[in-house]
Amino acid sequence: MTETEAAGKLFVSGGGAGSPTLVLLHGLAANAAVWQPLQPFLDERWRGRWIAPDLRGHGRSRWRGPYGFGMHAADVAALLPPDSDVIVIGHSMGGAIAMALGSGWFAIRVRAILAFSVKLVWTREEVDKIRRIAEAPVRFFARREDAVERYLRVSGLHGLVDRDSPIASAGVMERREGFCVALDPLVYTAVGPDIADIAAACRAPLRLAAGSGDAMVNGEEMRRIDPHAVVLDGLGHNLHVEAPEKIWRLLESTLQELRPRG
Repeated sequence: MTETEAAGKLFVSGGGAGSPTLVLLHGLAANAAVWQPLQPFLDERWRGRWIAPDLRGHGRSRWRGPYGFGMHAADVAALLPPDSDVIVIGHSMGGAIAMALGSGWFAIRVRAILAFSVKLVWTREEVDKIRRIAEAPVRFFARREDAVERYLRVSGLHGLVDRDSPIASAGVMERREGFCVALDPLVYTAVGPDIADIAAACRAPLRLAAGSGDAMVNGEEMRRIDPHAVVLDGLGHNLHVEAPEKIWRLLESTLQELRPRG
């Protein structure tokens, strides 16, 4: 695995070589380190290149808005040669960005998308609440472990990963004022656009999935967009951390089902 900073914008983890390119897009408030549980599958079973960026404003990437879904999609597209075959896995907000990439607006040829745990329905009250979070100042802590605890909570990883793990460590940073979550609060301004409209603009084959215990989305909502959406029993919002083997199997079956005929 390699780690680089692409064009001074995004921190990118990656590996493999050749085609197709698998792009892994994390959710809001997380970063590319959350894909580490998939590393054994990437090493042993992926026959191509793969990349996992920290989206702008997240993790080790620069803090510089705007943070809309289209801007994130453009950042990711800039990492890819225009003629490359691309498959995208997106978690939560990363799934919405994957759909935007699949629109064809960014000169990227997306062959298939697996988007899981994407919140599809937002009330006005929910949008207003998360926009207020975007207005809050960065919160600093005297102790690194307190910043780690905060990161695990805002990313939804609390109770799923060890506080001393590389996944947890990637979510915090040290500044002159102390330790803080490696997250620009303004990233929350991305929330607001209708996800169904983004999905309708997506021209790439799309599979939606979620855990049966995910409070953010359910099977009925997903099937309005993808009649063959998959619900994984007993799992929550962070499927790639809770059960990476199931996500990998779902990716493989999705690629078989969505493979173009002819």
